Amino acid sequence: MHEEKIKRLAQLKKSAEGGGGPDKIEAQHTKGKLTARERISLLLDEGSFVEIDKYVVHRGDDPTVKKHYGDGIVSGFGTVNGRQVVVFAYDFTVLGGSLGEMSGKKIAKVMDHAMKIGVPVIGIIDSGGARIQEGVMSLDSYGDIFFRNTQASGVIPQITASIGPCAGGAVYSPAMTDFVIMVENIGQMFVTGPEVVKEVLSQEVSFEDLGGARAHATKSGVAHFVAKNEYDCIDKIKKLLSFIPQNNLEDPPMVESSDDPNRVDSKLASVLPEAPYQPYDIKEIIKSIVDNGDFFEVHELFAENIVVGFARMAGRSVGIVANQPLYLAGALDINSSNKAARFIRFCDAFNIPIVTLVDTPGYLPGADQEHNGIIRHGSKLLFAYCEATVPKITCIVGKAYGGAYIAMGSKNLRADVNYAWPTAEIAVLGPEAAITIIHRKELKSSPDAAAIKKRLAKEYRDKFANPYIAAERGVIDVVIDPMETRPMIIRALEALADKKESRVWKKHGNINL
Repeated sequence: MHEEKIKRLAQLKKSAEGGGGPDKIEAQHTKGKLTARERISLLLDEGSFVEIDKYVVHRGDDPTVKKHYGDGIVSGFGTVNGRQVVVFAYDFTVLGGSLGEMSGKKIAKVMDHAMKIGVPVIGIIDSGGARIQEGVMSLDSYGDIFFRNTQASGVIPQITASIGPCAGGAVYSPAMTDFVIMVENIGQMFVTGPEVVKEVLSQEVSFEDLGGARAHATKSGVAHFVAKNEYDCIDKIKKLLSFIPQNNLEDPPMVESSDDPNRVDSKLASVLPEAPYQPYDIKEIIKSIVDNGDFFEVHELFAENIVVGFARMAGRSVGIVANQPLYLAGALDINSSNKAARFIRFCDAFNIPIVTLVDTPGYLPGADQEHNGIIRHGSKLLFAYCEATVPKITCIVGKAYGGAYIAMGSKNLRADVNYAWPTAEIAVLGPEAAITIIHRKELKSSPDAAAIKKRLAKEYRDKFANPYIAAERGVIDVVIDPMETRPMIIRALEALADKKESRVWKKHGNINL
């Protein structure tokens, strides 16, 4: 009797783990894609996966919709490098990975579990969207997931891997998570597909151009990372997890660092060109000051005029925010403000100190920026810095003009420690723009305006565009030798390790979305 029951369990288990059957699995492999179970096996430590709701089937009575154990979702919990996570993966071999009532309940259950135990949740998307045959119950499932995405936001990290199609309302759950990783030529996300675009707007566009990884990484900003393949995608998830805590009540993991915290770099000052507006790569400075030059960039292909990402300094996880003079001279615009603000808010939610490197000529001018809302979007960066209570350390290495000086982690936005290099230029306007306004009449009437302008700009730069006036007023704490940037930031991080800063109670702020 017992043997028969155990034998039946083995049969059911084999059936459930077989997904949509050998033909469907072969079709998945033919497309160059792994199955849901193969993806979970790659992600989790060997033998750690505990599957939940393995034998769930849909409740629909449409005879054309076959019942499969698991109902197109593989979900459960396990460990990544010894740390507990919750995971769910859409199984494209079962009904095209479509979401129905019961598969939606499975996702909701494991998200609730992740919230209860305080661990990251990782969703792997490969889905044809809502299951049409289940009608409103399928749509209700998305609503349940969206609600949980919102409840989990800022409480546990949420990561999405897009390794297949994701269309219609299904795209909004990934967009509500903290990080989206898309696999090139496989991951696709769009609200309406190419056929609808063609029918409604008479526009011809391919799946990849409309909603592929490159499109979302460079244009929309939906994708934070682009992976070359599924293996690279899983590696990126693991690396990302290594920088972040399990939940908002924990600190990020510390690691032993082989890089001397007192290491100096005498070549650092030479990274800056002599001419203030000559481009250079801010990542050279970032890689010089972080542990072993290891910088894990986020949103690398989007709004490249600002750089954000994770690194370690003396083994401590930090979030880096830095202007990038290689693009738009490092000016702030709509996309860069959104990109940096969201990253800052993530770091603040999960107790990750923020290190800001500043070299910006200001906000990007132009009718396009004004009409598309640079005032509204630019204010998000101010809001994010002001709101953040984690340790905030800012170092001005070059230009810091006008409102952009304030926005980039200034003392007035409650940064804890503000450093500046001797090369820093802190002013309301850049010298050329300033003297054009101050000496407008003189320049207009003089036949030698160019020479006068050059002389006055030098005088302005010598007198005003330096860090010492700001240091005299206490909004710069220390003017430092560039070679000492790494040890000085590390000392500040150590001093601020037990920082506590309370703010007035409120339900939530009203960031200018």
